[in-house]
Amino acid sequence: MAVITVPRPLREKLGEEGTDALVTLINEAGESNKKSVVEVVEERFERRLTEEIGKLRTDMADLRANLIQWMFLFWIGQIGVLTGTLFAFFRK
Repeated sequence: MAVITVPRPLREKLGEEGTDALVTLINEAGESNKKSVVEVVEERFERRLTEEIGKLRTDMADLRANLIQWMFLFWIGQIGVLTGTLFAFFRK
């Protein structure tokens, strides 16, 4: 927390109570400002994080579908090779 020094002429005009009240007011305004900024940044971060997680889930679903497609293609190829091998073996 920053230390606020009030210049002497202002202190003389305001008095001790006025100076303390001014410093308190400035500190409260700074804290309020800081809280507002943190809330806005937190809200933006949460929104961005939600968007990125959504994109990631979509990419993962696409990857899974693509992987299943290639697995079936591999299995069909394996069945073809196995059938050809058995056909060649039993033909002789």
